[in-house]
Order: sequence, then C-alpha cells, then structure tokens
Amino acid sequence: MLKENTEQLSTIEHPSLRHDWCSEEIMTLFCTPLNDLIFQAQSLHRRFFDPNEIQLSTLLNIKQGGCSEDCAYCPQSARYNTDVEAESLLAIDQVVAAAKQARKQGASRFCMGAAWRSPKQRDFNRVLDMVGAVKSLGLETCATLGMLTQQQAISLKEAGLDYYNHNLDTSESYYTEIISTRTYQDRLQTLEFVRNAELHVCCGGIIGMGEDIDDRVGLLMVLANMPKHPESVPINLLIRVEGTPLASGAELDEFDMVRMIAVARLLMPASYVRLSAGRSDMSDALQALCFHAGANSIFYGEKLLTTDNPQRLKDEALFQRLGLRAKH
Repeated sequence: MLKENTEQLSTIEHPSLRHDWCSEEIMTLFCTPLNDLIFQAQSLHRRFFDPNEIQLSTLLNIKQGGCSEDCAYCPQSARYNTDVEAESLLAIDQVVAAAKQARKQGASRFCMGAAWRSPKQRDFNRVLDMVGAVKSLGLETCATLGMLTQQQAISLKEAGLDYYNHNLDTSESYYTEIISTRTYQDRLQTLEFVRNAELHVCCGGIIGMGEDIDDRVGLLMVLANMPKHPESVPINLLIRVEGTPLASGAELDEFDMVRMIAVARLLMPASYVRLSAGRSDMSDALQALCFHAGANSIFYGEKLLTTDNPQRLKDEALFQRLGLRAKH
C-alpha cells in the first residue's frame, strides 16, 4: 500500500520532502552511475505512487501562432518563418468537443494552451468560460496562457481551473540565450501569483537547447527549492522546428533524458513528472526506461500544440506491453 499520494500531499507535505537542495548535491545525482540512479529514483517513486499507473493529459491549442515572444524553440512566435499560421481563439463548442473526446480516450486532465505573451481581458473572459465547461465534464483542467496578473490567477481558480502551466524552460543563467522578451523573474512572478491563488503549479523545462549539465542542475534546483514543489513537472525534449533559431544543433544523448527524469523524481518525489514533448522521437525502449526512472505522466493524443505526439493506439499498445495503466 502506498504511503502517500499527491492528493493527500496537496495541503500537507510529506516530511521527507526537501526544499534546501544545493547544486553540489544535485550534480552528484546527475553523475551517479545510471543503474544506481534509476534504482534510487524507482525506489522513492514507489513510496508516493503506484509504479504502474500513468496520468494521461490531453493538450489542445486553443489559440495558435502569432505570439510576440521570441522563445528560440517555439514555432508559434510571430518572429520566425515557420509553417504555423496564426489563428483566432477557438469557439467554446470546439473546446468542449475536444475535451469530451479526450475523456472518452482515457485522459483525466485536459490542458488548454494559447500562444500569448499574456491574455487580453476579452479573450481571457472566453477562456474562463472554457475552463468552466471542461470542468463540468469531470476532467481536471489545466491552462497555459502566458504571464498572468494576480487577479487573473484568482479568476481562473474561481472558474474551476486546477493546474496552471508556466515553464521556466532552463536555468536562470542560460535563460537569456533562449528568450529576451521576458525575464526569468517575470516567470517566477507568474508562478507566485498562481500559488497565491491556490492553483496547482505545472512547471518544468526543456533539454537539448544547447544547455550544459550545470543548467539542468540550476533548473531543477529552482523547482525543488520552491516553498511547495510543483505538483506537475514536465520534462520536454527539444523538438527542432525548421524556421526557429534552434532548428539545428547537436542531438541529445538519449540517456540525458533518463537522467533528467530520475533526478527530478529524486528531488520532487511527490510530483507528477511528465515525459512531455519529444516522445515522437523516442523509441519504445527509451520511453520505458523513462517510466522506470520515475516519469508517471504523459500527453496523450496526436498533437502537442503544433508538433506531433505519439498516436493514441501506439501509446495503448506500449502500455499493454509494459503492463502500465491509465490513472483514473
């Protein structure tokens, strides 16, 4: 029987959770032999979660492209010449239909993403209606809308939002190599507003952008030393999209993803660690190794914002082969 679960930990944290990690400790974990690292991560994972249960989320792009930001990895930036065309905000009936389909296919969380620096009030009011409609279907709700004010975070909570996603992307020291249109502190401020509104935090980063191991250490240290760990920690593998500044570059060693998952699990044992963007480029064996290292959440479906995601039937076949099941 599991000692704890994340629902029980939502208000009172387990006494073994730490918020005082130093960079040397985290670096030591990254440098641990892979077999030992995975063993440690899997052992701790079992104290907080069912090791054969995976939380399934579906992500819908409710407003595509035309973003004024210059995130070097993002094809939705208006600054880059990519195949992504700017579109207006979806109608609420389109969002509800997609949410119903996601629920039918086994998703327990429905995430809505909009390519904004921050939402304008007219659009924001429509998003509040979407959140309420999706929540009424019995799904957990998540949104990523860019930077928020404190009042916007409160309004999302009142509308029925459960999670707000706002990734830090990388370490503070490497951040300016990737983004210049908003600061690291801007991101931390939004996360503070989200916490103040008593929303669950979904916050992680991307690897494979040219960062080094110190940057991965720095990112995870910020997350793990927050007063309360993010309830969901997405670990993304960079998807190289033609037309973006990061379209070319050295390929990441696939075991770096496994190490990132395992260290995140050890630092934040009660959080969902999501094997997020980049799964389309991962073999079944690599995904299985990531699950063994402590990943227990995925995006499920055919699209991840603007890039491909492993199709549902392929995911179901992999789960069956590994003896995994969806969290309900």
